[in-house]
This record gives sequence, structure tokens and C-alpha cells, in this order.
Amino acid sequence: MNIVTTLPSATETVAALGIEPVGVSHECDYPPGVEELPSVTTSRIDAEASSGEIDEQVLETAENDEGVYDVDTDLLEDLDPDLIVTQGMCDVCAVDEVVIADAVDTIEADPEILTTDPHSVADVLDDLERIGRATDREERAREVRADLESRIDAIQNRTADLEPAERPRVAIFDWTDPVMIAGHWTADLVEWAGGEYGLADSGERSRPREWTDIREYDPELIVVAPCGFGLAQTAENTSDLTAREGWDDLSAVREGRVWAMDGHHYLNRPGPRLVDTLEALAPIVQPELFDEETPPVPLEEIVVPFEALSDRSAADPRPEP
Repeated sequence: MNIVTTLPSATETVAALGIEPVGVSHECDYPPGVEELPSVTTSRIDAEASSGEIDEQVLETAENDEGVYDVDTDLLEDLDPDLIVTQGMCDVCAVDEVVIADAVDTIEADPEILTTDPHSVADVLDDLERIGRATDREERAREVRADLESRIDAIQNRTADLEPAERPRVAIFDWTDPVMIAGHWTADLVEWAGGEYGLADSGERSRPREWTDIREYDPELIVVAPCGFGLAQTAENTSDLTAREGWDDLSAVREGRVWAMDGHHYLNRPGPRLVDTLEALAPIVQPELFDEETPPVPLEEIVVPFEALSDRSAADPRPEP
């Protein structure tokens, strides 16, 4: 079966099932080696720009009715896919189902289009099984899901009995200019890790927030994980937050509980590594209950203290995920 994936989380999910796609998106870079596969998509956005500049570029593409992404229909034709795994959650984060459907209309192949639209961890796990059924890997999908759920349970079992007063108020930013609070599955992850996520409910979409609302909430723990940014690029955009009025007065800042996360590979990819994200959050949300050995990869590859970002630059190679 020839499978094309049009976003990183789909590629990671297919790989977890033991399948190598014949084509991927321009953003796909995990597991190692997939970046060498043919890329069927390109972006009109300069992904190396600042957060504010990227936001302006996205708005400009919408005003010009261009869309953020293009599909190489000639390559798609050559790959002759039987199945294309795409998404319908966000037309900014990745190529969406509408763009793919339009591209398929121009080629002779007639692939099945499987659209993922996850807004919670449960949705991500359900998508894993949907893709398993579509690729005749149902048993493997059940095994992978069971392993992921076992790891989730291991975290939940330690935090389930925490009193409300023992749960720090957490804010996770998935964009910094404008400031956006991470939604979708993030509330699940924070609650399971032992925190309170009072700025968004489980399944709620990420959206811009007024800075005054953030200050009023006064988070006791902050995680900065911009969508599409690794730690080096996040380091280049720290002033989006630190220059804001009242930043230094936030409880999380005063108490030294501000962290930066590789949002590109972890928080913002609704695939199997969301469980890695949970295991990285747990030791910083509840350090007395967890240690730095909890994540399956070194903690510093996923999340670092915010002040340590000054040691990083865009010239630094990104750690191997």
C-alpha cells in the first residue's frame, strides 16, 4: 500500500505502526530518515521569521486567498498513493483536507483520504486505531495504544489524589506574538501531570488571549512552546513575553518556574509523542512526585528553564528528537 502523509503527526503515527510512507510533508522530520523521503508539500511562510512576522504572513495569505501551503501534484501523481493521511484541525499548522482533496481531483490516482481532527488525547489514540484499520495494522495499533495508555496511567496514578491547592496554576503558550494559550489536548496533559489549567478546557481550540487575562490568572508555572518552534527559535523570540508589562510580576516568573519546550516536536504534534510531552511535563509540574528520569528521552531535549534559552541560538543544531 502506498501511503502519503501530509503532516508530521501522521508520519509519526504511521511509523509507529511499522510503515514507511512513500511521500511526506516538508515539515516531517521524525523518525530519523523520513526527511529524505519525497516531500509533496511546500509552504508560502518563512518559518525562520519571528513570531510576529509569521503571524503577519499568515494573515496576508488569508487576505490574498492564497492559502499557506501548496501540493506538488506531479509528484503526488508519480507516487500513486492508495491512502493519504491528512488533517482538518488547522489550515495554518499543516496542509488540510480541502487542499488535499483539490489536489487529488487533478490526478489520475484515486486514493482514500483519511482526515484526522484530534482535539484531545483520546482523539489522538482513536486516530491511531483508525489509521491502523485503514492500513491493515489493527493489531499493531492496539498494541501501540495499550503501551501509550499504560504510560499515561503511570503518570495519572501519581497525581490523582492531589488536592486542588497542591496543583499549580499552569499556562502554556503555543504562540507569543500574539500571545496564544495552547488548547486541544493540552488541558488533559496538564491535569494528568498534576496541574490546574484554568485558561482553556479540554478540546478547546488554541486562540489569542488578552495579556490582561494572563496577568489576572497569574500562572504559577509557565511553559513556552510555540507551534513550529524548536528551542533555538523560541530563544530568538523571548522578548515577545519578557518585554510585556507585568511579566516580572507573574508568580511563575518570581518563583523561577518558567520553562521553554520544543513545541515543534512535542506539544503541538498530535501523535504518539504527546505521551513523551506528558512525561516531560510531570517533573516540572510536580517535581516532588517525579524525577528527571521520567521522560523516555533526556528532559533537556524537550524542556529547559526559560532563562537557559540565552545560551541557545538559531545557529545551534537542534537536538536529535
